[in-house]
Amino acid sequence: MKRFTTIIFSLVFASAFSQKSAKIFTSDIDNFWVAYDSIQKTENHTQKLALIKKLYIDKGTAGLKAFMKARDYNDTVFVNIIDKYPKFWNSVRPNTLTIKTKTNELEASVIRLKEIYPDLKEAEMYFTIGGLNSGGTVSGNKVLVGAELATGLPSTDVSEFEEDWLKTVFGQQSLDNIVSLNVHEYIHTQQTGDRRRVLNKSIKEGSCDLIAELVMNKPLERKYLSYGNAHAAEVKDLFKKEMFTANFANWLYNGRKKGESADLGYYIGYEISKSYYRNAKDKIQAVKDIIELNYDNDKAVEEFLTRSKFFTEKIDKQKLIKEYEKNLPYVVKTEPENGSVNVNADTKEIRITFSKEMVPKSYSFNLSNKGKEYFPITKIIGMENNNRTLVLSADLKPGKEYEFVLTNKSFASKDGYPLRNETLLVKFKTIDK
Repeated sequence: MKRFTTIIFSLVFASAFSQKSAKIFTSDIDNFWVAYDSIQKTENHTQKLALIKKLYIDKGTAGLKAFMKARDYNDTVFVNIIDKYPKFWNSVRPNTLTIKTKTNELEASVIRLKEIYPDLKEAEMYFTIGGLNSGGTVSGNKVLVGAELATGLPSTDVSEFEEDWLKTVFGQQSLDNIVSLNVHEYIHTQQTGDRRRVLNKSIKEGSCDLIAELVMNKPLERKYLSYGNAHAAEVKDLFKKEMFTANFANWLYNGRKKGESADLGYYIGYEISKSYYRNAKDKIQAVKDIIELNYDNDKAVEEFLTRSKFFTEKIDKQKLIKEYEKNLPYVVKTEPENGSVNVNADTKEIRITFSKEMVPKSYSFNLSNKGKEYFPITKIIGMENNNRTLVLSADLKPGKEYEFVLTNKSFASKDGYPLRNETLLVKFKTIDK
């Protein structure tokens, strides 16, 4: 891949900007390890909770507070992962401490970012220890990095984890990645809109990688980029079929399910943005267009895609949407029949049959608006009929109404499609004895 040439303004401009140092905070990392060491000295769970609160959470920066709110972290989450993964923590600890040595590199990256995007708004960078599920996010003008994931390396001990997710994440990481990761998240603080559509979200994420690459002036080391390049044609074809949908399952934030083929939306978004940049005569304006694209505006996003020339063929949006919807699974029938008013109270099972083979052990039910007393399900027995019929255990009483809501939050067909309806209200009534 050709390296991008960083656009350099005058040295006087860069020097003037550098006089105002970027705001970088790393104290949360030090506080975490003080708390971690103290927790090792006691077996009392209540004391551990008190220690993590006193020595880490209460002393936390505004960034840690924002990270905890964004990812639902609390004292129990931190203590549980400390107790569960001692080999991991001992292995990753020295890596997290190297972040303090990269302050100059981080500041320099912001200066270079300002050079290619003069309208850059100031942001604050917070390096914390998170809950083992987020390498980075943003909150307002705050860049929030979970150092325990951002600094994991191929050599980091992940033997205590049942899944291979972290092994995949760390497989192509180096300690140099922390700077490009920070630039990626910094760009998020400049962006507008958060529309839940595959095309919009993919460009939003992938464009941050493209800008980071321009700043770093070297190719990024990301598993989804290398995997995407190796399977470019098939990934591009599948993306075209699903880009106008809200089905993130094949594209975004799916590391625990997809392994090596995870987060390919980042790859596609990166390629679209790179194509736009390459085809633009005015590179400064192109960077501005990429960063300031309104991701809540579908028309603007689709025009950006067209101008990028990523797809050489004409895109028929309505045809793609119709073809996609044909593949969505749906509920063929329920037993007892949905809406029935004469169900025998001795019925012990509820059966839901789908139009396609479904992913087993992936279910989602909610209470109806009438509440818990109308909920009939006591246990999920599992799938049968070649994973087309879900069997649920029920405890019914005579002369009573029952309701529950089946949602497409977890249900998906074996070929990767969510349920056609976001929610389905299932209800019936038993007869009096």
